[in-house]
Amino acid sequence: MFILVAGTNTVQPMRCQGGAKPLTKAPMQATTQAPLFFISHGAPTFALEPGKLGPQLKALGAQLEGLRAVLVVSPHWQTRGVEVSNTEAPETIYDFGGFPSALYALKYPAAGATDIAEQTAKLLSEAGLATRLDARRGLDHGAWVPLYHLLPKAQLPVFQVSMPYDLTTEQAVQLGRALAPLRQQGVLIVASGSMTHNLGEFRQGTTQPAGYVQAFSNWVRTAVLANALQAMIRYRAEAPHAVRAHPSEEHFLPLLVALGAQLEGDTARLIDGSIEHGMLSMDSFVWGMKPSTATH
Repeated sequence: MFILVAGTNTVQPMRCQGGAKPLTKAPMQATTQAPLFFISHGAPTFALEPGKLGPQLKALGAQLEGLRAVLVVSPHWQTRGVEVSNTEAPETIYDFGGFPSALYALKYPAAGATDIAEQTAKLLSEAGLATRLDARRGLDHGAWVPLYHLLPKAQLPVFQVSMPYDLTTEQAVQLGRALAPLRQQGVLIVASGSMTHNLGEFRQGTTQPAGYVQAFSNWVRTAVLANALQAMIRYRAEAPHAVRAHPSEEHFLPLLVALGAQLEGDTARLIDGSIEHGMLSMDSFVWGMKPSTATH
């Protein structure tokens, strides 16, 4: 059993006294092996403007069955070390500004998944990752905006796992590997990021896709569909226009988390999201869904 160290909120093993066995919670009961998603969440307005990707996510979400909870890894929650949210009723966080008022009226009223979050913290600690619990964290827009399309009824409990500030591509894969067993217990993993994310080149009203965005996206498509993990780990050196597509890496690293969270027999399938605003590729991927149900 794991406990929180007073004053630190750090998860550590609990020592037994007098030979007594620690109290344990019932193990997670296996239901359906959950799929795995990488979703490009684009701008916050994706919630209001579903474009090409939104309807595809809705269709895929309607086919999900037997799941216990949703775990989201988002670049909009970065911390020192890894943190896991175990909030009972996570609020919808509007971690952006200057957008239409209709966006701030949206709510994603999913329940939290406190028991599963605590088990996730234990799993990560056992994998050697220093992990803390956060009982106050809500759902940032990297979590609730894509879920607004994928699971619009908010019928599943949702919790998040943070990304360390200093996360590398190799460490992102390791984080995914540590989380992968949760899929066998019916926990859907959604790695939320962006195929491209150079907001410095955002221009309102631009519709013509930038050439570098298409070239980078095509390279990533090929690498992911071929499961070329080492090439993806070295993407910054190998992919065309990688630094321009991602001046900073936080929005790309969730894709590496997803690659690490694959299970034996998984096959990546492309969800073609097209390019928004000329520079935001919305391409996404799903693993662990039957060919007849995945969107190409």
